Amino acid sequence: GINAEYGYNNTYIVTPFPIPQLTGITVFNLRFLYYVYMGMLAVFCTNAINILAGVNGVEVGQSVVIALSLLINSLLNLNTDALAEHMFCLYLVCPFIGVSLALLYYNWYPSEVFVGDTFCYFAGMTFAVLGILGHFSKTMILFFIPQVFNFLLSVPQLFHILPCPRHRLPRLHPTEDVLTMSVVKFKTSDVGVLGRFCLFLLTTFKLINVEYDDNETITMSNLTILNVVLKAMGNTHERTLTIYMLIIQVVCSCIGFIIRYQAVRLFYDD
Repeated sequence: GINAEYGYNNTYIVTPFPIPQLTGITVFNLRFLYYVYMGMLAVFCTNAINILAGVNGVEVGQSVVIALSLLINSLLNLNTDALAEHMFCLYLVCPFIGVSLALLYYNWYPSEVFVGDTFCYFAGMTFAVLGILGHFSKTMILFFIPQVFNFLLSVPQLFHILPCPRHRLPRLHPTEDVLTMSVVKFKTSDVGVLGRFCLFLLTTFKLINVEYDDNETITMSNLTILNVVLKAMGNTHERTLTIYMLIIQVVCSCIGFIIRYQAVRLFYDD
């Protein structure tokens, strides 16, 4: 492997198809950019877990599914030349799964324990450390497909292309014990050309609900994967929403394994 050839403290990456065929370069040294990438990965992992916080069981549940995916991935690689990296992963991910399952028991609806930022940052940084020091960060990102989707969906609000309220969590229905999509209201004059283009794309792909109260006011569902699920499934109980999210996480992990062990052959040599 690349670590055996260049050592563990390297900043080399293996180039995917068609770069080797066009340039003859099979490995490339990112140098200081690799450290920038590691910093960005650590920030993404912590915030990807934290951004969905607030619904009982979601933060811990998604972390358990991701950790189990990493566990299975490492077990599948114990007979490769990356044994040391995957043993390192097992040393950390096994106790992480243990404590997270215990926490999930008390964080499941109706929650007796609220995990807050403490667990989200702990979980995210654990995954970042495993991906970076285990030298399988690309594989790890494959297990973050729902979180990557949520980030990309949230970009217009996170970068204030569209108005972003302080809280974007689903709302509790005033008379029924179900969650509904959270919304934000703004004037059409508050949105620029790029914002109107984002609205067009989001409505075209049916990712949001948009209502025009009058000629000047727009009511838009917030840009989160939780709201997308509620839009698709309708108003639902908080426990049911958590189950939907965990099913999505499991399905996406299965897709990640297919990409990692089958589709990857289209871009990398065995």
